[in-house]
Amino acid sequence: MTEAVILAGGLGTRLRAAVPDLPKPMAPVAGRPFLEWLLERWIGQGIGRFVLSVGYRHEAIEAHFGARYQGAEIDYAVEAAPLGTGGGLLLGAARVRGTAPFVVLNGDTWLDVELRPLLEAHAQRGADVTLALVPKTAEGRYGGVKVSDEGRVLGFGDAAAASVNGGVYVFSRGALEGLERAAGEPVSLEQDLFPALLARGARVHAMPCAGKFLDIGVPADYARAAALLAG
Repeated sequence: MTEAVILAGGLGTRLRAAVPDLPKPMAPVAGRPFLEWLLERWIGQGIGRFVLSVGYRHEAIEAHFGARYQGAEIDYAVEAAPLGTGGGLLLGAARVRGTAPFVVLNGDTWLDVELRPLLEAHAQRGADVTLALVPKTAEGRYGGVKVSDEGRVLGFGDAAAASVNGGVYVFSRGALEGLERAAGEPVSLEQDLFPALLARGARVHAMPCAGKFLDIGVPADYARAAALLAG
């Protein structure tokens, strides 16, 4: 059974005007929480167990989904204080049960990428981490990911790079070992954990993806989410 960690602990500051009293993944899209759309997309691809790494207003998420959703098991890793995307990942990954590679998903982004090719690419390359990349848009609001000709990730935050992080990853079990954080200190996935992995020689590979990409944390994208997901 493939497991997934969903990073769902964000405060959603940019969405407060539209969604003042909910955690960002619970923002309504076409009458349903965005997190429902996300879970169903990945349950349909074979994910059987999810660890939701939650923080702000986590009670709303737990009350809505409980311990199971559409046949998939739901577990929760609860932040006592905001830990950042990297800290949330470390907290959630500690609750993954199996030994096989697991998927990590941003709880506020949607990317049309198929799970099987992603897992196959991860295995064929013997990767520690594989991340889905999407083409950089004209707005350029995301830092680029620098990739070698062979598809190996070389760095993050490269303004000249043609692709950006799509918020879908595969991690091998053990890839995060030794990346402990100071108690209570927020950690960024792109700015802290990934550079630490690259510095110690981890095999971090990229898989280009041409599917639809949406970040509901950006008000303009949130406004068009219903048309994309329910269309």
